[in-house]
Amino acid sequence: MSDDTIRLVTIGRIIRRRWRLLTVLAVVGALVGYGTSVLFPPRYTTSASVLLPGAWEERELLTQAEIATSSAVVDRAAATLGWTGVSGSELRDRVSAKAADGNILKISGTAETPERAQQLSDQVAQQFVTFAARIVGDNTDPEAAARPEALRQMVLQTSRRITELADAADPGQTVESVQTRTELAKLRTALQEAIKKLDEADPVSNKASMVVMGPAARPAGEAPPTRIQLIVAGALLFFLLSVIGHLTAARMSRRVRTEPEIAAALGSALLGTVDVPVERRAHRPEGRGPRARIRRLLGVDVRWDIPTPQTSGDEASRQIRYRRVCARLQEKLPAPRRLLVVVPDGDEIARRAAGQLVAEAESDPSPSSSSRGYPMLRVVGVSVSQPMVPDRDNESGALVVLSAGNLTAMELAGIAEACADAKHEVVGIVLACTVRARPTRSAGRSRDAATPALAVGDGATGGSR
Repeated sequence: MSDDTIRLVTIGRIIRRRWRLLTVLAVVGALVGYGTSVLFPPRYTTSASVLLPGAWEERELLTQAEIATSSAVVDRAAATLGWTGVSGSELRDRVSAKAADGNILKISGTAETPERAQQLSDQVAQQFVTFAARIVGDNTDPEAAARPEALRQMVLQTSRRITELADAADPGQTVESVQTRTELAKLRTALQEAIKKLDEADPVSNKASMVVMGPAARPAGEAPPTRIQLIVAGALLFFLLSVIGHLTAARMSRRVRTEPEIAAALGSALLGTVDVPVERRAHRPEGRGPRARIRRLLGVDVRWDIPTPQTSGDEASRQIRYRRVCARLQEKLPAPRRLLVVVPDGDEIARRAAGQLVAEAESDPSPSSSSRGYPMLRVVGVSVSQPMVPDRDNESGALVVLSAGNLTAMELAGIAEACADAKHEVVGIVLACTVRARPTRSAGRSRDAATPALAVGDGATGGSR
């Protein structure tokens, strides 16, 4: 496949020509998403906030988040809630904690209903505060906790003693008395500042008083992924996989598309390219039965990797191409001969081109002239899977007519071998291309002219083996 498969115009072509199949697959993906939402019931999530007063480092906040989701806290919450069939290990998968700005710890809980999600978040937050206070209380030594208070009392007594000494000092205005009172005042001020710093640095008073900032809000909607999200995701996933599958199949396709590849596979030269006006159902393969109906219904019986037909000229310009092919055959052959026109089965475009080519050869303006007479052509259909060409009778060569992009190199080589087995030399190749015909006044006459050509092809095909 050429680089054209990765262009956006190719994706647009897939969507335009296979929209029925893509729609069906998208609906299937939506149903798969709906089934997934049924297997996994909806979940609701809400959060409770806990205030951690004081100065906290980032790693300390992370430690508190780990404590909030630990088994020691969640197991106590599970025991308090007393939900039937729900253990603490299961609740640990539904609880998460995250430190926010301002020393706020958000504890989130997920449950099957909004009420349970709210209860779970509130209970875990409460148990966390209780557990944190218990840790601080257990780690505090009673004697160590009493030492700061004793130190405060000692400082107060010392401050009063300093005041008494300052009052008892020499009330005179001597230099020694003034210096003594000044030193005592400085000492009293230093002791008061030390007590103030001691109160500020007390970890028990700063970090033990965690507060739950109100109950968790009851969730109003489901936690993602919701049922709608699963349905949309399933439809989009199947749609994208379908498009990617089309592109991959086109990239891995071994069908020959270029003129040099076709000529090399058949071992002959290209005589020319003819135009075939596209018709509404002419490019659809014939078939009956349920499978054929389903293929037609989904639109998979139409090739999507064929470029959009270009607009051609009038009927006269298209007939010129057929005359040129007949003229090249006349120049290539030494004398008027009979040729088989080999058309692969299923290639309706090539069959229509072969019929038109036979009609053009029969309309030779001077059939009696040995120098200008066109060859006599007979159309035969050849199976692609098991190619078989009629043995040589009156015909002394074969002309292969086909459209590009339908067969692989091995299939074309099989047709060439079938011609060789039947003693037919492949004298040339004609490529049939679809075009969009412009409506003209002579359209009715051209259709009438093409009718006997198709009849000749059908009749000849019936006699093939």
